Amino acid sequence: MSIREDATALQGDLVQLRRALHREPELGLELPRTQEKVLTALDGLGLEIGTGQSLSSVTAVLRGARPGPTVLLRGDMDALPVIERTGLDFAAQADRMHACGHDLHTAMLAGAAQLLSARADQLAGNVVFMFQPGEEGYDGAGTMLAEGVLDASGTRPVAAYALHVISQQLPAGVFAARRGPFLSAADTVRVTVHGVGGHGSMPHQAGDPIPAACEMVLALQTMVTRRIDIHDPVVITVGALHAGTQDNIIPEQAYFEATVRSYSPESHARVKDGFLRTVRGVAAAHGLTVEIDYAELYPVTVNDDRETEFAADTVAEICGPRRWAWQDRPGSGSEDFSRVIAEIPGAMIALGATPPGIDADKAPMNHSPLAVFDESVLADGAALYAELAVRRLALPAPQLCP
Repeated sequence: MSIREDATALQGDLVQLRRALHREPELGLELPRTQEKVLTALDGLGLEIGTGQSLSSVTAVLRGARPGPTVLLRGDMDALPVIERTGLDFAAQADRMHACGHDLHTAMLAGAAQLLSARADQLAGNVVFMFQPGEEGYDGAGTMLAEGVLDASGTRPVAAYALHVISQQLPAGVFAARRGPFLSAADTVRVTVHGVGGHGSMPHQAGDPIPAACEMVLALQTMVTRRIDIHDPVVITVGALHAGTQDNIIPEQAYFEATVRSYSPESHARVKDGFLRTVRGVAAAHGLTVEIDYAELYPVTVNDDRETEFAADTVAEICGPRRWAWQDRPGSGSEDFSRVIAEIPGAMIALGATPPGIDADKAPMNHSPLAVFDESVLADGAALYAELAVRRLALPAPQLCP
């Protein structure tokens, strides 16, 4: 049987694993129950299993029957602090939810491990399965890199691939990607404006941080339009703004938190410099001081041209050309898989999972408490993971110029 036929036969098992993961979502770097489910799914497959030292990761190595290169396949496992409102009979009963589809990624990667283990005698090389916690803002990929995931097989991977399901925009079963920048870089910033508390009726005797913080929020938007090339865009969104306890009390401080997205090293450097200058300048104009915690979270996710084209050709061959779509522009989300493919050539590929009967343009998006993913894509995802590994290991090594 073909890999795709075997994946279809696994569909029931993949659904069962996905729903078990969905019922018990976990956040951050420590996912003990998720890790246990993954280890159970991999048991008996003849893999070399390793677990993380400072996070609940699972790294599994499949050794082919003959020597050869290594390919890495990644699936993230963590959930989000979102209260689920889907009404599914397997919905999470907690203040967290798999609202970004990582439960599907984990199940698909476990399925690929089963498909490839059954074909180990046909492989010339190794496959590393990277089950990663902490994608949602915890840089789990960076931690796994520091703990040596790229050296798990003894030889550095020649290519790496990751799938990411999308609950809207793409019809179920359609894969999509683009060459070059695929997702934005993400920085996270917390700005604390320090003032002098006082009575609300006598602001001239205090140092009010609230107007200064509000002015900063607006000035940052103006800065973006005047300092950043419109053809290399950035986004600054202030998602939290906090100050004060009562209407007639001027607080001692106000703070806001922002996310900053960019698509190139040039725009990243420029927006960071502009952000710092703007905030400090506004604070100085108000006679206040400001504390800025500017953290560069994830770099731009840049797909390798060759590996992305290889993925597109693979989808066309196993699923048909209509199941692949080239994206004309990068998405504004961010991913720590960017760290993996900054080290080795690779590609991140989107997989449409819009539920049947729902307009893909109107379906609840990833991260929504109403986000629902079509489970029919589980077999397709597992099959593509496995096919990418099998076909990439079979390719001859690229010829280097003398």
